[in-house]
Amino acid sequence: MSQPASPMEIYKLLNKSNCRHCNEKTCMAFAAAVFTGKRSLSECPYVDAEAVAAFENQNNAAQQSNGNGAEVDDAVEELREQVRQTDLEEAARRLGARFEKGRIIVKVMGKDFAVDGDGRISTQIHVNPWVTVPVFDYIVNAKGTPPTGQWVPLRELKGGREREGLFDQRCTKPLKSIADNYTDFFNDMLDVFDGKRTETRFDADTAVVMYPMAKAPLLFCYWEPEEGMESNLQIFFDKCVEDNLSIGSVYTLGAGLAHMFEKFSLKHTG
Repeated sequence: MSQPASPMEIYKLLNKSNCRHCNEKTCMAFAAAVFTGKRSLSECPYVDAEAVAAFENQNNAAQQSNGNGAEVDDAVEELREQVRQTDLEEAARRLGARFEKGRIIVKVMGKDFAVDGDGRISTQIHVNPWVTVPVFDYIVNAKGTPPTGQWVPLRELKGGREREGLFDQRCTKPLKSIADNYTDFFNDMLDVFDGKRTETRFDADTAVVMYPMAKAPLLFCYWEPEEGMESNLQIFFDKCVEDNLSIGSVYTLGAGLAHMFEKFSLKHTG
């Protein structure tokens, strides 16, 4: 089997009886614990041994390819040092952001995200590496190119083709799973994080533009299933993104968004 992209894919392997033999309250809770590495799939007595072996082999391979937490922490600290060497007032002019009391204040998902000259962060949103890495990268390296209205898939961004497969597994597929199973909830979440409904040439049932940063917008397009056709979800990026974020930051941002939506969906269904 391929590496599961979300707890929902692990959930499909279970018998959904909520028997509690694994000591979790529900099969969904167990699936989430397996996905996050807190539990082993083998702890469910009803999963076929071959499926368990295939899952664990794929999971180990993915962990090796994705690196570890120490590497992420190192990336954050390296970017924080670059922030310390950046003229934040100039960066604010370049990005169309605010500069107040020695801090640059950018909008992240519509919320104020302030960074001072030492790289200290002040914000109302939850701060973790998937937010910190792209925002620091944006402040330090973005050219400030404004949105163009030209939407392209990841593979058409510079360096995107090499990241496409992993992005699909860690971002697109998990979000599609949530949209398929909890469509109303998915739409509500897009609204909560300052998504803007839009009309596009893609003729999607749902088309929402989100602004992780003002000059790094992305577009979610979701087509609901129809007779004889499966549902589909695609993520597009404004062409300006390749001037304002590294492809590594684009991947980190997408995977982080998917993980965040999954956490909220599990609370919603718990």
